[in-house]
Amino acid sequence: MPGCFKQTLFAFVAVLSFVSFILILVAMGSSKWMTGKILCKTGAELVNATDLELIKFMGEIYYGLFGGGKMRQCGLGGRRSKFRIFPHLVKKLNTTLHVAIILFLCMAFSFALVSLGFCILNIMKVPYRAITGPAGIALWNFIAVLATTSFMAAVKLHHLTERIANFRENIFRFVVLEEQYEYSFWLCVASAAIHGVNMLLVAISLIHFPSRKTKTEEANVTAEDIMY
Repeated sequence: MPGCFKQTLFAFVAVLSFVSFILILVAMGSSKWMTGKILCKTGAELVNATDLELIKFMGEIYYGLFGGGKMRQCGLGGRRSKFRIFPHLVKKLNTTLHVAIILFLCMAFSFALVSLGFCILNIMKVPYRAITGPAGIALWNFIAVLATTSFMAAVKLHHLTERIANFRENIFRFVVLEEQYEYSFWLCVASAAIHGVNMLLVAISLIHFPSRKTKTEEANVTAEDIMY
């Protein structure tokens, strides 16, 4: 049986792994990963709009991993529409990266459950295989961190919002004025942070702290010890 200190650490890691699992599921089911403001550049250029008139050509967009929506304004009022990432829009994006993000997130919540199970195993006994021990728990948590960094790369390096805004737009061209991460993305960041804390706790559990041993010394007095 592991010591009380290690049992407490693994119990805490187990709770954090379960919380991370819930956060990832909520984030994946939401379509509010990114929001932004888009400008109908073509419409504004056609009427040579002034700065005050540009408000008539500003719309909104939001999206997640599987779909989203936008409100396009090209001078004739707002028009709302919804879209799905699969199966057509994903072809206009970096398909490999987008699918990798989803796979990483699926691996993340799967490994969060694996980490939970192995933590319970480590609480009850010391496992015989390293993959179920502290090293394995650290591995599962490390893989879970990769998902959010992949999504940030997709947004910044591949102009994800602009590509989605111009999907199936044959006449008008939209440019992104501003964009920001929404709560679903930050839920995944929180999940990644939890996995980072888990790895730190697992590293602490590997430290062998010196144990205090009380030694009872008995004083044996013999005739040889008595000196006159």
